Amino acid sequence: MESSFLFLSSLVVSIILFSIAIFQVLLSLGYPLGEYAMGGYHKILPTKLRIGSALSALLLLMMGLVFLQHTNVIGWLPFSSTTTLVWVMTVFLGINTLTNLLSRSNKERFVMTPIACVTFFLSLLIALS
Repeated sequence: MESSFLFLSSLVVSIILFSIAIFQVLLSLGYPLGEYAMGGYHKILPTKLRIGSALSALLLLMMGLVFLQHTNVIGWLPFSSTTTLVWVMTVFLGINTLTNLLSRSNKERFVMTPIACVTFFLSLLIALS
């Protein structure tokens, strides 16, 4: 696959992941956005789910950096091989897409599913390259 396509794909995936990380931080701070996440059961997440959102934000930031490292956009992460991590993250993003699609929350289903789907397919193309 052409390297400029991989470069652009990893930038798009990373921007999406970083944006969702910001969303997760907002959830962890108690912003009333819970209908778009975690099944949509809470407008404002309870404390345990806020902690989960904060941890998710860190994970999403790391995932974005790994995709950037994998496509040589950055080169300063402390590990050289990212292939296994990219595949694990791609599987995770595929499962995440399915869980968003199956959510009881219309907001989560109609807003987060397309975002998750685009991220999954771009990550799959990156993993296959």
